[in-house]
Amino acid sequence: MSHLASHRRQGIIPRASGAAAAVLKASASAWEAPLTETPGVLSLFLWGCEVRLTAETDSARIELLAPDARMIGILQDRATEIFAEAGLEVAWDRVDEGALAPGLSVMRVAAVIRRSPGFLRIRLQGPDAARFGQTSLHFRLLLPPPGRAPVWPRVAASGRTTWPAGADALHRPVYTVAAQQGDWLEFDIFRHAGSPTCDWAMSGIEGSQVAIIGPGGDWCPEVPALSLFGDQTALPAIARMLDLAPHRVKGPVRAWIRAAPEDLGDLAGDPRVTRSDDLLAALAGADLPGGYVWFAGRAPEARAARQHLLGRGWGKRDFTAAAYWD
Repeated sequence: MSHLASHRRQGIIPRASGAAAAVLKASASAWEAPLTETPGVLSLFLWGCEVRLTAETDSARIELLAPDARMIGILQDRATEIFAEAGLEVAWDRVDEGALAPGLSVMRVAAVIRRSPGFLRIRLQGPDAARFGQTSLHFRLLLPPPGRAPVWPRVAASGRTTWPAGADALHRPVYTVAAQQGDWLEFDIFRHAGSPTCDWAMSGIEGSQVAIIGPGGDWCPEVPALSLFGDQTALPAIARMLDLAPHRVKGPVRAWIRAAPEDLGDLAGDPRVTRSDDLLAALAGADLPGGYVWFAGRAPEARAARQHLLGRGWGKRDFTAAAYWD
């Protein structure tokens, strides 16, 4: 880990060595993250970073090691939160109080395009665009309530990120980077009634500012085979993984998608893609060649897919069953 840790931050947790160690062990278990233990030292490895806890005479010293400043800020936020939940306070050597939340970028809406009958494509422009869609598929779009000036989340004196609440609470949907080049990125929105994002996208937003935070989420796995199942809300993520798969998947790649034929675009002619009106039936009937299974759709379907795969003997690390909506 040390060769990746170009950024470091540390703090002290007074009079709580044993309690702090218990918190870190419980977090490692909950997150299914690797944890190593040597006499007096615990190291949790998360997102390519390290949280190191060292027992001292009457306290515990916490060190954060990460490849960039953004990840240091994210680790500080998460570490402060988990210890605070146990009634423990971290005295950090540095807090960027008042700074925008780590990973937050303010962008300009460059264009809104009707990509297909069911989808709008949004292009955002800004100097941070290049770090999105490189090793993670997703980001969060941060939308203030209509008619209100945006209040963006910022770092508090404790090291935690404070999010606006009440009348300034942000809508925070997750989207997939569809394309990125230079100082712009694009993402697709599935058009449906009752969506605050759709209302925003169709309200003449060209030229306005918006914030995104991330990146986050999975990347196309590097596996022997890949089987993808998803509805129209998962279509952008499936399209992105199909684009990445030739460089990361050694064997067969298949996708089953529930979406209108006119929304499939280039995927309509892709021999790897099958349009399916019943994703659970497609999953049950598929001859899965091992490797990795990725399923996303409505919450009840995702729960059923998870149970089905576990029943077929798939290990928890060998599939994703994600609720994209309810």
